[in-house]
Amino acid sequence: MHYRDRMKISLIQQHATTDKAANVARGLAALETAARHGAQLACFAELAFEWFYPQRPAGPGFRELAEPLDGPTVTAFQKKARELGMVVVINLYEREGENTFDSSPVIDADGTLLGVTRMIHITEYPCFHEQGYYTPGDKGAPVFQTRVGAVGVAICYDRHFPEYMRALAVNGADLVIVPQAGAVDEWPEGLYEAEMRVAAFQNGYFTALCNRVGKEDCLDFAGESFVCGPNGDVLGRAAKGQDEILYAEVDLASTARSNARELFLKHRRPELYAAWIKQPGA
Repeated sequence: MHYRDRMKISLIQQHATTDKAANVARGLAALETAARHGAQLACFAELAFEWFYPQRPAGPGFRELAEPLDGPTVTAFQKKARELGMVVVINLYEREGENTFDSSPVIDADGTLLGVTRMIHITEYPCFHEQGYYTPGDKGAPVFQTRVGAVGVAICYDRHFPEYMRALAVNGADLVIVPQAGAVDEWPEGLYEAEMRVAAFQNGYFTALCNRVGKEDCLDFAGESFVCGPNGDVLGRAAKGQDEILYAEVDLASTARSNARELFLKHRRPELYAAWIKQPGA
């Protein structure tokens, strides 16, 4: 893809309540603010417009909490994206038939739904009872050709898997959006940022991790969203524990000059790797 200019992206870091309509309205208003500040792309945190359901084990009727891709949330953001001429990456609890997913629809600047990324790796531990809610994703690691560039998504837990992050690079991503629900003191300070800096450096793309904020049932979400460049530098950080829109200037053309694009990806030897990995029980 040919890139002409630097552009401004926005990470909308916001809290959520049990009032989904109010959460959606707050998100739509934030898009308008981001557009006024010149942002050409906006992204949101994991389950940005709903209470974080996996804090508690899934109970009866958990599927009814989810909505399809042609439901009211995606439709509202398609309309706003078209109105503002902005690429928008959201995240929601999606239902398709009997399956429910942690999903990030990618909406182009004309309001077109380009497709959806569904979280592949599903975790399970206290306050993150995700295996009861989410079907493992079935879309692979897609990269979407948006008006502003080639965009991939790694939803929260998927970012911990180098194989997935590398797949986005091989598939041509120049910007990887990471919707996250990360709590205060969940891991040693700076570890998540270091992880995304290394992923950006090893794969030669920008990473933009957008985290949620707010105290809920058993979690206090940290915020501290950030953006990394393809050489591992941090381009901006949001505050801890408060609603904020983080802006960052990115030059997607610079990914072609990164160490990963000029060296690492060219020197890969994927024909060898499968033979080195032992299967469980082997």
